[in-house]
Amino acid sequence: MDIFGVLLYDINMGKPTTPENIISKIIELRSKGSSISEISTYTNKSKSVVSKYIQGVEVLPKYRKILKRKQGGSKYRSEDLWIEANQNAQKIIRKLELRDKIFLLIGIYWGEGTKRELNIINSDPILLRAFLDFIKEIGVTKDRIKASVRVYENINQNHAINHWSNILKLNKKQFYKVEIIEGNKKGKLEFGMCRLRVEKSSKEFKLLMSLINVVKDKILSS
Repeated sequence: MDIFGVLLYDINMGKPTTPENIISKIIELRSKGSSISEISTYTNKSKSVVSKYIQGVEVLPKYRKILKRKQGGSKYRSEDLWIEANQNAQKIIRKLELRDKIFLLIGIYWGEGTKRELNIINSDPILLRAFLDFIKEIGVTKDRIKASVRVYENINQNHAINHWSNILKLNKKQFYKVEIIEGNKKGKLEFGMCRLRVEKSSKEFKLLMSLINVVKDKILSS
């Protein structure tokens, strides 16, 4: 049983607990990296009392980092939660199978695609790379992809085309158009937006829209 468990047992079972024992526990808990709030909870003493008795208590070296993170407040708690969330995500999503890719394609196109032809525009390069990867699963080859770039007038057109060509692994010859938008824009639209259009896509477009409709029906009927 750890020290917290021993302390709770002493208090909750009604065993004699002298002030000296409580103070000793407070000091011991602090030396092992417990925060004021934790010590207050486990000893049933106010934070002011705990603060009084931990003055000058040296935290053992192996517990100092633990206490420092606790004292860091929301910043460190947020970092810990992100680490935990990433670990859980890695466990949940292992290898993407065909069915997974199809559902991801459905989600991407349902939210971002046009409803007249196989055509999508976005500023997120990872989303567009996923789209290119997933449409292979319904029979679209890369040579049928045509790309265009939409940029603000302060953005270098060649720079933008080079960026999208490299990140999407498309030949520059596949970029057939640059659309200029009035005004200046920086930040996440540094390279503008890229549109991907699939030539002669009637068959695949109808399949994808049908998949979306099937999913919609399943949701409505569930």
